[in-house]
Amino acid sequence: MDEHTRRSAADGRVEDDPELPAVHEQLIVFARELGDLYRLERRRSSELEQVLKSLQGTYIATMKSLAQVIEAKDLTTRGHLDRTQAYGLALARRIDPELAEAPVLGYGFFLHDIGKVGIPEHILCKEGPLTVDEWTVMRNHPIIGAQIVAPIAFLADAVELIRHHHERFDGAGYPDGLKGEDISLAARIFSVADSFDAMTSTRPYRSPMTVERTLAEIRDGTGTQFDPDIVRVFVDMIERDRPADDPAFSRALAHAG
Repeated sequence: MDEHTRRSAADGRVEDDPELPAVHEQLIVFARELGDLYRLERRRSSELEQVLKSLQGTYIATMKSLAQVIEAKDLTTRGHLDRTQAYGLALARRIDPELAEAPVLGYGFFLHDIGKVGIPEHILCKEGPLTVDEWTVMRNHPIIGAQIVAPIAFLADAVELIRHHHERFDGAGYPDGLKGEDISLAARIFSVADSFDAMTSTRPYRSPMTVERTLAEIRDGTGTQFDPDIVRVFVDMIERDRPADDPAFSRALAHAG
């Protein structure tokens, strides 16, 4: 150590490195560049998010249009998609508010019959009861619907609902013969809403049932076709606690008479 360095150390000072100012400037430039990159990435992420939302909207619009085309082929089911969605969402809000807030639940309710696009039109639009063979074909529509929706990532949570909306609480439903709580909550909710609309609507082989008779039929299906807890909440909603602030539900119930 030379004399100058020893004196500096003795005074408690460390001699400045002549390269430190340049390093300091480089760090400042680097920090600025990182800040610019971060802002650019944020902007790109925002733009990407907008693109994804637009694509999701396009997917949903396409699916809904397809579902409505299927529905329009059968005059007896016209309006069924909107009504079952209204009943299902109103019921879900009472059973599991968090589930009801998920947009994909409403999509699943609306798209539940999307698989009918794969059912021959002479079966889909037949006037009168189906034969055994025709029912075998018709019962494939939940599987077809699930296959259509499954590749769309943001609709993944709707796949079980679409596939299992014809399962029964006692395990005698289709296509997978699921039983009890093995059936998703969304599908168990929808099963009641779907059946209520079907029974209160005109069909080629019968007139619509009254609300009172339909509720009696649903009560009779407690524990066999339907989840008992969901039936209890649904009947109470229709008989005593109708949602006054839900125009879609009110329109659907007006159809039921």
